[in-house]
Amino acid sequence: MAVSDVLQRRSWISITAIALPLLAGLAGCGTAAKNDTYDLSASVTGSGPAAKGRQILVQQPTALKAIDSEQIVIRVAPSQIQYLSKAQWGDKLPRIVQAKLVEAYENSGKLGGVGVPGQGLAIDYQLVTDIRSFEIDTTAGSRAVVEISAKILNDRNGSVRTQKVFRQEVPAGGSNDGLVKGLDRAFARVSAEIVNWTLQSI
Repeated sequence: MAVSDVLQRRSWISITAIALPLLAGLAGCGTAAKNDTYDLSASVTGSGPAAKGRQILVQQPTALKAIDSEQIVIRVAPSQIQYLSKAQWGDKLPRIVQAKLVEAYENSGKLGGVGVPGQGLAIDYQLVTDIRSFEIDTTAGSRAVVEISAKILNDRNGSVRTQKVFRQEVPAGGSNDGLVKGLDRAFARVSAEIVNWTLQSI
């Protein structure tokens, strides 16, 4: 065999040795199991009185580590939780809740302005919230439970104007879609209550 043929053959073998693992890796990318990704809806109602001269800042909610993630919580016992398989939120839950509360205030059309930290608004009040529960509770049937504690702070002096705990439970079952739709309905009710309560309080 000529020297040139040997060199050509070695070159082809080297290229093949590199290409095959790459092709195998690309083939695997399309077959990997992926989680379904979900979002929440914002309330579209605002039955409280108009407060056009007021601007409110919505802080990112606090939450325990089990809730402060992209995982969807399933309560299987009073002191035990799991996560919904093959499903996740599109972002960490507190960030989604913050964005949807802002959207709910905007949907009401009754405030002078609403925003989040860093947007430079001249704020009158702050909404400070803590997500206590955001889960599918299977300990007594299958129910979507959303519980959020909220405070309205006077931004000028830091005093708490008012505070309240909001909780909603709705039936939820079936597929992952059905469970998440239950959480969405419960949150929509809670967000509507928070907006109306805020309008009545400021």
